[in-house]
Amino acid sequence: MIKDLKRFVRVARGVEPAELVIKNAKVFRSLLGDFVDADIAIDQGHIAGIGKYEGRDYVYAAGQYALPGFIDGHVHIESSMLSPAEFARTVVPLGTTSVVTDPHEIANVAGIEGIRYMMEAAKHLPLSIYFTLPSCVPATPLEDSGAVLTAENLSELLDEPGVLGLAEFMNVPGVLEGDDEVYKKLTMRENLLIEGHAPGILGKDLMAYAAAGVCSDHECVSSEEAVIRLAAGIDVEIREGTAATNFEAIHGVINDRTVSHCMFVTDDRHPADLISRGHINSIVRSAVADGIPVHQAIIMATLSPARHFGLRDCGMIAPRYRADFALYEDLVHFVPSAVFESGVLVAENGKLRVNMPKRVPPVILDSVHLAEISKKNLEIPLSGTRANVIGLIPHQLVTEKRVIDVTVKDGFAMQEPERDILKLAVFERHHATGKSACALLQGFGLMRGAIASTVGHDSHNLIVIGANDDDMLAAAHEIERIHGGVAIVENGKVLGSLPLPIAGLMADGDAETVSYQAAELVQTARSLGVRKDYDPLMTLAFMSLPVIPALKLTDRGLVDVEQFKIIPVDAEKE
Repeated sequence: MIKDLKRFVRVARGVEPAELVIKNAKVFRSLLGDFVDADIAIDQGHIAGIGKYEGRDYVYAAGQYALPGFIDGHVHIESSMLSPAEFARTVVPLGTTSVVTDPHEIANVAGIEGIRYMMEAAKHLPLSIYFTLPSCVPATPLEDSGAVLTAENLSELLDEPGVLGLAEFMNVPGVLEGDDEVYKKLTMRENLLIEGHAPGILGKDLMAYAAAGVCSDHECVSSEEAVIRLAAGIDVEIREGTAATNFEAIHGVINDRTVSHCMFVTDDRHPADLISRGHINSIVRSAVADGIPVHQAIIMATLSPARHFGLRDCGMIAPRYRADFALYEDLVHFVPSAVFESGVLVAENGKLRVNMPKRVPPVILDSVHLAEISKKNLEIPLSGTRANVIGLIPHQLVTEKRVIDVTVKDGFAMQEPERDILKLAVFERHHATGKSACALLQGFGLMRGAIASTVGHDSHNLIVIGANDDDMLAAAHEIERIHGGVAIVENGKVLGSLPLPIAGLMADGDAETVSYQAAELVQTARSLGVRKDYDPLMTLAFMSLPVIPALKLTDRGLVDVEQFKIIPVDAEKE
């Protein structure tokens, strides 16, 4: 907020010195798509003018490029496995000054309490964190999540500072079929911003989805899908995460007519990726290297998301806009030498320069509540030898149904690691209900041992995959011991673990430590045979994701989510 507007205007006119002047920068002009050699006058945390200015203090850019602060239009901070403060410490030196986060993951564990923790932890950071409210908790009627959020629950948060609207509306069938609870959410407020999530939805169903008020989608996997969404008035969020990378498949849709309706998002990125690849700056770098004009790449990382979300004070370096920007030596590597947030130098040469606020104590530290589990939970009854098996597809989040012959002993299907057939089990871990499910999976590559995790989109129950039952149980017990996280076991011995005590999703340590621990787990998983086609941690997290037309594991068997039909594990009974 500009407290002294008269002074601000005098600074803009050049009759009073600005609080800070960035001298001799190449300033990006967003509405023209070009650069101009100029100074940037900053006063009261906002940009007063571009031109030649005098100030009380100076930063000499020496001809470096000044770009607006990058904006991530859709991210789940929890998926970084970092607390909001540690996430900010990691991405701000990379040129990111704003993110729009969907606390969907922690909401599925802890409901409103989890969302409020994220909001409190996001305060007073050198990063503007905006929120869209989780619209689908649980993600589908088939899920056993830790909470259920109704329209009444969400409405109490709509007026909280930084709340922009509803997050990705994954319950597409509910929208199309007129589910009453869905429509209570869609109509909570006039002109409510509603983000989308509609993989594979086309034709009149897509038109109906847009007619319901959905205005974006980050699930496009082809240029054709992107064009169809733009034609329906839906903005395209181009995702480059750890598990899903869609830029290469859909960048053909980008041109000067569409660029204002396309934006870059990360959705889910692990800390190792944030440290090694970067954040939004890495997507801009890749886009430019792939031939996207520099001005288009910058617009998709700045002005497009700002306009989409109605953030009227960020996204450009222009008068009255918040002074969020970064200086870059070149437009090839996109590594900022300095990052400013509200006119304050917050990062320099890859390091944060400001003190972080005191750590907000997490309120969700005891989130793993398992009923007693045994080998009985891992039994898969099968008559005959033909069985439905979940098939992994390299580099994809979706899975496929395979019907193959498997080994059966005493009426139960068995793992066959030599044929890459494993058991995949899910245990309800929020309320100790004792619910569990077990199925066969092919394609992961694990030859020995077991891996367990409480990061399991979207309900975040305990997921265990293993080559034998004993190690699967041992991995589950290690997760109980560390109060959530990831664990790898072989021959009953814990080979490594990553504690994620905050809701079983986030660590309470720094990004470098978490990244190192995660990298060690990945290396251990590879040594046990996990294929290089998969990030073992991220892939395990998405194995129970209800993505159309993926198969969702429930206590009743496999479910074709597109049709919400139960598919028996025993193929011969179909």
